Parts: sequence; C-alpha cells; structure tokens
Amino acid sequence: MGKNFTLEYTAGAADQGKMLREYLKEKEISKSALTDIKFKGGFIAVNGQEVNVRYILKASDYVRIEFPPEIPSEGLKGEEIPLAIIYEDEHLLVVNKPSGMNTIPSREHPYGSLASALIGYYERGGLSATTHIVTRLDRDTSGLVLIAKHSHVHHLFSKQQRAGGVKRRYEALAEGIIEMDKGTIEEPIARKQDSIIEREVHPDGQYACTLFEIIKRYEDFTHVSLRLLTGRTHQIRVHMSYLGHTLLGDTLYGGVKNKISRQALHCCELSFVHPLLHKELHFNASLPTDMNEVLEKGRSL
Repeated sequence: MGKNFTLEYTAGAADQGKMLREYLKEKEISKSALTDIKFKGGFIAVNGQEVNVRYILKASDYVRIEFPPEIPSEGLKGEEIPLAIIYEDEHLLVVNKPSGMNTIPSREHPYGSLASALIGYYERGGLSATTHIVTRLDRDTSGLVLIAKHSHVHHLFSKQQRAGGVKRRYEALAEGIIEMDKGTIEEPIARKQDSIIEREVHPDGQYACTLFEIIKRYEDFTHVSLRLLTGRTHQIRVHMSYLGHTLLGDTLYGGVKNKISRQALHCCELSFVHPLLHKELHFNASLPTDMNEVLEKGRSL
C-alpha cells in the first residue's frame, strides 16, 4: 500500500465556531476533492477523530485530511527511466526534460514518456499518485517542467497559472536576423484545419501573447529569449514562424535541420509561488549540448 497525500492544519482563534466545510473552502480544497474524500477512501479527522464537514471548529483544533489513493489510468505504465530532478518536496517536482521525450505517451511513442518515468519513480518511492504535469513541453523541446504530486496541488497550480503566477522563460535559435531588439507577438492561435498537430495564427483562434528579446545575432540565425504570457500549444513555434523567423530545426513550421536535428527551443527558467509553503521558487537550466554546439559554430555579428 502506497503513502496517501495528507494535509494538516491547526485552527486559529478566528476559526472558532466556523463550520469545517467553510474552513476547508478557505484552504482552497475543492468540492470535487471533498467528494472524492467521502466516497473513494479518504477521511477528515479533527483531534484524531473522524468527522464530517458539518463539524463546528474550536480554536486550536488539529485538522488532518487524508486524500484517497490516486490510481494511474490503465494505459499508463511505470517505467524505470532516469529523471533529471532539479527540485523535489512532498508536494511537487521540477525536472529538466531532455529533447526526444514525450511529456505523455502517444500512439507514435507509447513508451519512454515523462509521465511513465514519473509513475515508475512514484511506485519505487511508495507514493500513491498519478501524473499531474503542470507545464508541458513538446517532445523535442527541452528544459524545465513543473509537476504536482497530487490533484489538489495541481488544482492550486491551475489557479496560479490562470492568474499568471507560473512564469517561464525560454531560449531559442531562430532562422535569419531579427532586427528588433525586443517586441511582443500578440496573435491568436488555432489548430490548422487540415492537420491534427499543426497550429497557425488565425483570427478565430485563442488569444496568445509572446514577449521576445534578442540575446545575440549570428550570421544566419538569432539567439532569442522568450516569455509566454499565455500557454497555447506550439505557441513560440507558431509565433516565431509568423514573424518570419522559424526556429532552427523546426520542420513542422518550415525550418530545416542543417544545424540541429530538432526545434532549437529550451525552457531555461521557471518561477512560481509554492502553493502550500507560500514562498517564491526560481529555477534555471542551462542550454543543452546540441544548442550550445550551434552557438559555438556560429559566426556572431
């Protein structure tokens, strides 16, 4: 039996006379989570005694919530794949994903995904959890990925994401010379009508905003820093292609692989407020070898 996710609180003087349901709502525990606790094997205890959400709190009451075990979907099997863990605590993980690794399994790539690696890691550590990947990356994009270890933590991160609190910076190598030192690409993105995978700038698409700033110009490409204000599928790749500067190696959007064998895109910075410890965390990941080799061979302007 794996270890279940738990939360513990001590009621304060201001919580005297408060119904437990209200108290848990203030702690941002969702109605769906309470339903799961009631029907799928979790429990709520006050001072060691199991109670329901109609319990009336007293100051100094010790509240313990045990969530039911999480079971991975049948198609998701754990694999023993090394993880480059940058940070870990009982609530979350930050990993540095290599290029060539799917975030989740696909029909074309059913094995070797980050999700399968996580399930294997959890199983070996005795954690009853499935995968909750907060910030996904495309298969061939490398860099930092944020993972919640439980659905409640994922729920808190989703709220933070909607408020713009999960911040990411990318570095990319783009074809040609970008003349502007910095700029904003604010164009809606939609799925391309004749493709399952490809996206495009389209007036009927979802709002998307990317900020870019030049790091260095080379003879035939530009090293650029990018920040996302929205999180659309392929957003950077689509926006850079729209700008006329497709990423090196990004054949899906018209690039060529003469310098690098995948889109030259890496998530190098990640910052957020820890949803339970309430402190800001910031992480960095250096450019991988293949992108560094392109920079070393390039002729700077």
